[in-house]
Amino acid sequence: MKLIIVTAVEAFEEEVLTLFKKANIDSFSGFDIEGYKNIAPIVKASNWFSGKSKGNESIMFFSFTDAEKIDPLFNLITEFNNNLETDNPIRGIVLPIEKFI
Repeated sequence: MKLIIVTAVEAFEEEVLTLFKKANIDSFSGFDIEGYKNIAPIVKASNWFSGKSKGNESIMFFSFTDAEKIDPLFNLITEFNNNLETDNPIRGIVLPIEKFI
């Protein structure tokens, strides 16, 4: 059993759902998050509202899944990211699960 976490900008929500389906990961949870990137100091200084940080609307999905489903999902994510025309790739991480009930 592994825990997989996938994040993306909200615009890629349907694509992430499709990737999960293609990887045969049928049970997962998701929620909206705010995504942030560090901005260079010069850009911050030129921002009229530099005291406020605005995040990007993003999504996070997670699933407790079998280890053999991880590589197919990561291969699909890599293929998707290789064809991206933006600087917002889908990100994925895997964490081992030591115990579960």
